[in-house]
Amino acid sequence: MIGVEDWAEVRRLRRVEGMAISAIARELGIARNTVKKALASDRPPKYERPAKGSLVDVVEPQVRELLASCPTMPATVIAQRIGWEHSLTILKDRVRVLRPYYLPPDPATRTAYEPGHRLQCDLWFPPVEVPLGAGQVGSPPVLVMVSGYSRMMFALMLPTRQGPDLIAGHWALLTSMGAVARELVWDNEAAVGSWRAGKPKLTEGFEAFRGVLGVGVHQCRPRDPEAKGLVERANGYLETSFLPGRVFTGPGDFNAQLTDWLLLANRRQHRALGCRPIDRWAVDRDAMLTLPPVAPQLGWRARVRLARDHYVRVGSNDYSVDPVAVGRFVEVVADLQQVTVRLGSKVVAEHARCWARWQTITDPAHNAAALASSHAAAHRPPPPPADEVEQRDLGTYDAAFGLTEVA
Repeated sequence: MIGVEDWAEVRRLRRVEGMAISAIARELGIARNTVKKALASDRPPKYERPAKGSLVDVVEPQVRELLASCPTMPATVIAQRIGWEHSLTILKDRVRVLRPYYLPPDPATRTAYEPGHRLQCDLWFPPVEVPLGAGQVGSPPVLVMVSGYSRMMFALMLPTRQGPDLIAGHWALLTSMGAVARELVWDNEAAVGSWRAGKPKLTEGFEAFRGVLGVGVHQCRPRDPEAKGLVERANGYLETSFLPGRVFTGPGDFNAQLTDWLLLANRRQHRALGCRPIDRWAVDRDAMLTLPPVAPQLGWRARVRLARDHYVRVGSNDYSVDPVAVGRFVEVVADLQQVTVRLGSKVVAEHARCWARWQTITDPAHNAAALASSHAAAHRPPPPPADEVEQRDLGTYDAAFGLTEVA
């Protein structure tokens, strides 16, 4: 057998130089028959070692029998059942090859996306510590949306994964898009919905939100990550391309850097599309539904009677309120940035939303007003004495009702 270089040279001398077989043999110093075989072969020579038998060949019928009875049987259990005393690696390799023949088929269907049809949504928890204030750090959830047709990515960090914050995050991202897809794709996120008795069931808050938008919500079945593979891959892309080397001073800084990065990410060449996501966005957005003219009710809302300590609780934090509203019903509204308390149409408190937990946020004006009211109440003059009331003899009533005895 000649080498690959000699084989290539034989063919070159024959086809380019037009040399005869005997001349090629003399030129290269090889036999005529070897030259003939090289010219007759359409591929270079390749040395192949004859396959030798494996130790597993002897026990393969037993392995197949065990897999037929239980296709998911671990290789370690199979080794115990057949009394395997050799390397476990070669047995695992053979079991890995044989097992698919006994497992039921479980193919994953490829989803085709029409313009404006679907937005895949998910929560990504970045493995990085973000300062939240009050000396606390954490990894708040990031709401990630990916449009099926254009592959445009949108993302926003939220204070919590609870329903009011999640719905407010949806509205913030949809407002930045200027439209909403005809269907949102979600997994079994507790604030969105879950599968009960074999049927998907949305939470009351998310059902009302999708009703205002006029869109559908597709809830993936449990343990089916392929159903929203676009956003799952986007989460991995964020983790490997956005996070490395970045330092954040707070949630606001995180969202600012994320917004700047998304402008670049949506302009990268997408291998599966053969173009940039931004190049498809105009067609995708034009096929979506328009947003409702009136924004839905967003964030945390509660109507409570203000206690004497003049604080209201949102999440795990307490926010001060003007003590003028003590004892009266106030409306508490909190979105992603601000907490507002109203007494009728009057605003009696405004605070920036605190991302840390178990904090007390006090407005100095509220504290001063409470101290003034407390001082005034402590130094209030006593009430004037009441006028003396004549006390009638009880015998008069007895005589009036004829209850006296005559001697």
